[in-house]
This record gives sequence, C-alpha cells and structure tokens, in this order.
Amino acid sequence: MIATGSGSRLLLLTLGGTIGSESGAQAGVRGLVPITGADAFVAELAPWLDGIDVVPRGFRMLPSSSLLLEDLLALRATIEDAAGEGFDGVVVAQGTDTLEETAFVLDVLGAASRLPVVVTGAMRDREAPGPDGHANLVAAIDVARSPDARRHGVLVTFADEVHAGRYVRKRSATHSGAFTSAPWGPLGLVHERQAHLPFVARSSPVLAAPPSTTSVPAVALIGTGVGDDLRVLQALPDLGYAGAVLEGMGGGHVSVGAVEAALAAATSLPLVLCSRAGVGPTMRGTYGYPGGEIDLLERGLLWGGFLTGPKARLLLTLCLMSAPDDLPGVFGHYVW
Repeated sequence: MIATGSGSRLLLLTLGGTIGSESGAQAGVRGLVPITGADAFVAELAPWLDGIDVVPRGFRMLPSSSLLLEDLLALRATIEDAAGEGFDGVVVAQGTDTLEETAFVLDVLGAASRLPVVVTGAMRDREAPGPDGHANLVAAIDVARSPDARRHGVLVTFADEVHAGRYVRKRSATHSGAFTSAPWGPLGLVHERQAHLPFVARSSPVLAAPPSTTSVPAVALIGTGVGDDLRVLQALPDLGYAGAVLEGMGGGHVSVGAVEAALAAATSLPLVLCSRAGVGPTMRGTYGYPGGEIDLLERGLLWGGFLTGPKARLLLTLCLMSAPDDLPGVFGHYVW
C-alpha cells in the first residue's frame, strides 16, 4: 500500500553510520566503515518509492561518533535551504551512536518549523543477515510525506515507531529496536505504509541558531559514582572548558566528599545537574542531605530536568553560543 502523499518531493541527506557501512577489507581496513551514501539508497529503494520523488544528497560520510556540533549546525542550515527549494520534507540517515543528539539539536533549533524532518538509521549493517536500514528509510520517507508530520517538530523513525526528537534516546547498543522515548513513549507508528501520529509532543520556543562565525565552546560531560570526589571538576576552567554537565547518581546526587568540588566548579562556570539513570527527571525538591539535589541546586547548579547528560551538554553549548546573557532562563525552556 502507498499512503497518501504520493508525488511528494523529499530530500534524503546521508551522514554515514551503520546504515551505510560495509566491510573495509578492500581498503585494508578491519571491520565496518561508512561507504554507501544517498545515491545508492535511492536506487535500491526504487521498488518502494512509486510516485515519490526522493532527491539524494550525501552530506557527510562519517561514523556518527565523529560528528561535531559544527556538522549539526550545517545540517540545520541545509534543511532550512531545502524548505525554500520546493521540498515537502527531509529525511536524515546517520549512525545511531549520536542519532538522539542530532534529532535533539535539530528540534531545539526549529529545523522542522517549515517542513517535516525525520531522522533514522540502522542497527544492522548492510552485510548483516536481515539489515534494517532499508525498512527504516522507507518508514522515515512515509512519515516525512505524511500531512500529519507537520505539527510534531523533528521526528525519529526506527523499527516502525515514531518518536519525538526532543525525547528519544538510544537504550541498547545492539538491539534492532534500540530507541525509546521513556518515560513518555512514542508519538505513533508506521503501519502498511501509513504514518499514524495520534500524539503531539510538547512544543518549546525555537532557540536561535548561533552565527556561523561563533566558535563552539568546550563543555564537559562528567559522570560520578561511589566514592568519587569529583576533583576533576575544579580543573575544568584551567583546561579551557566554558561549562559542564554533571551526571549525578539516582535523582541527581553526589558523594558528600564531592560537594566541595561541585560547588567550587559552579562558581567558575555553568554546571548542569542531570541524572545518570537515563530516564528522568532529575529531582529538585526531595533529598536535602549534603550532596542531594536540594543542596546542589540551592547552591548554584542548574537543573537538568528530563534531559540526559549528552542532550544537556549540547543544549548548554548552544545556550552559551546564542544566549550567554540569559543562560539559566533560556536553558530552562528545554528541560521538560
């Protein structure tokens, strides 16, 4: 079944990753490397694209762990251009290591304000038994050309589920259904080539994209555990860091022996408190002991809300670039 929306003109942007990876043996490389790009995908998907004009464009050819924020800002600019080039939607295919971060940055920066933007990838490479890249791409295309996709912000389609780019995260390093939006759940699903999107993610103000001439500040992501005194935090300013995110234990807690280092760091640079648990929110009004979230937040740390550490790090970086004079206020718009 071909869903409504036949005749759509979509832009497919590929960035590399498992979805385009093959054996690097011919190049003398052991293991998988990104090789296949947008042109090959469109040719291979032709049997499932009847009446759909998918324009291929190779954007990057990198493992997603090597993508930089500069790449994501350039990707947002390319999507903005696509909205003025007559495209009805954009599909982004990349590696899954940082797929959630790409979707989050694009959503915060309003990349889907003028046309649907859907991000996807694959967990099984092209040479594995039962590769999932083609199925995920077709599903993403079906979502991008659905009229219902226009009111949801940036979306992620994976294993026939549709997630809000703001909330999606990778929950498994190897499982084919690797993505979740816990604790909220997906917005919808793809069934028989139709996108069903009964739920709408809460919208937030669009954060202005920083000027292309703005340098990207260094923001650290620091975890903690039993007995960690977090002395590394005190070294961050001298190492050139402009901010940091602290992934606390449980609801956002640190050892009593780490309180001094955390508070000292918070006087030198913006320090965001998140939970290392992965599914939030970080608490802010329950535990009052030294090193508990009440103690830390009352003494200057920023509340990370429902953000994971990696997303909070990117958001803090963008805020430092775009809104340094009102950083706590602007940051707080995106933590729910």
